[in-house]
Amino acid sequence: MAESLGTRIAELRRAKGITQEEMAGKLNVSPQAVSKWENDISCPDIMALPQIAKMLGTSVDELLSGHSKPEIQLLPEEKRKNPDDLIFRIIVNSSDGDKVRVNLPVPLIRMGLQLGMKMPQISGNDVLKDVDLSELMGMVDKGLIGKLVEVESADGDIVDILVE
Repeated sequence: MAESLGTRIAELRRAKGITQEEMAGKLNVSPQAVSKWENDISCPDIMALPQIAKMLGTSVDELLSGHSKPEIQLLPEEKRKNPDDLIFRIIVNSSDGDKVRVNLPVPLIRMGLQLGMKMPQISGNDVLKDVDLSELMGMVDKGLIGKLVEVESADGDIVDILVE
């Protein structure tokens, strides 16, 4: 029998050490509502799913389906896209609440590296000072896609670098 949405919510909540009361408070619902979700009596409102997924450290897709997409994949040569068709994404979520999203085509990154340009989103960030963009691009050329870098600073800033 397939695992239900309620079972997944309950297991992920317990794994994070969050009580039903804490979850309810963060979502502005009653603890009874959370209990009903976990016992498959009712389902959370669709608009609450992104917040629930974030709280539980998962995606909405994984929460609903129970299947996680690997964060990083090494594609066999026959399934690889042309690296020039990929997008290099830098996602910064600061502890202050700032959100920075940089989406750059891989050819632009490659050209910038050839010209010796610096990317302040990476080189200017102490958390990412040791990230070598040339190495990341080499991995992409070998078929690696997905979340290539995930860093959390001592200050609580979270930086992800993905190639999709």
